[in-house]
Amino acid sequence: MSAIYPSQSLSGDVVLITGATAGIGEACAWRFAEAGCKLVLAGRRTERLEALKTALQAAYTVEVHCATLDVCQLDRVAALPAELPWTVDILVNNAGLALGVSTADENSMEHVQTMLQTNVMGVAAMAKAFVPGMRSRGKGHLINIGSVAGHFAYAGGSGYCASKFAVDAFTTAARHDLVGTPVRVTVVSPGLCNTEFSTVRLGSKEAADKVYENIVPLSGADVADNVLYAATRPPHVQVADMIVYATNQSGPKDLARVGPSLGAP
Repeated sequence: MSAIYPSQSLSGDVVLITGATAGIGEACAWRFAEAGCKLVLAGRRTERLEALKTALQAAYTVEVHCATLDVCQLDRVAALPAELPWTVDILVNNAGLALGVSTADENSMEHVQTMLQTNVMGVAAMAKAFVPGMRSRGKGHLINIGSVAGHFAYAGGSGYCASKFAVDAFTTAARHDLVGTPVRVTVVSPGLCNTEFSTVRLGSKEAADKVYENIVPLSGADVADNVLYAATRPPHVQVADMIVYATNQSGPKDLARVGPSLGAP
């Protein structure tokens, strides 16, 4: 912590992270645990949640609650606040996915529907469930994980881009809605990030590995570092929007594949 510009301590705050079983969500859990937060880990894979809980508690003196949750189940999301042992101070809406790279005229409507339900309806439902409590208590932070695909559309990404543009617009509107309150609203938009994301999108690890050939992409830990940065600014400072690229990336499809000269993180 800087003596010149002190950041905000999060010790004792309760952080709920969706999609906590892997990638950015898991990395966020580690960083918030290190910061002394109580954690609510939400995701669909119970075994992974419990394994992460065990690992976090072995590394830090931290309280962790696991909630098996599919954010597409809106009734389940709405009931979640009453089921938790604590009220939530920071909500990290991380659950999301991309499916396929079809052109707009060849999209699988099932894939598009899944992306919109998870990436958009899930974010809106979680905000509806937890932001009213933040507002009534006069403390809170809504952090949505967006994407560079929510700022710049590209070929083969119509469904996914539509969902992430919606996340960006929802976040901006929420910030307007909450401007007269102490609740802060942030969207963190990663570029190329090496997690399970591309494996899910493309259907195989082999296809996903080609996405990251000859470039050093972001890791989940890189994105989590920016999430923690936004959360630890002084209460009067609201980081509205962060686009985070790998150094050799300047847009969704704009990459300089120069090899691993930068070194892996």
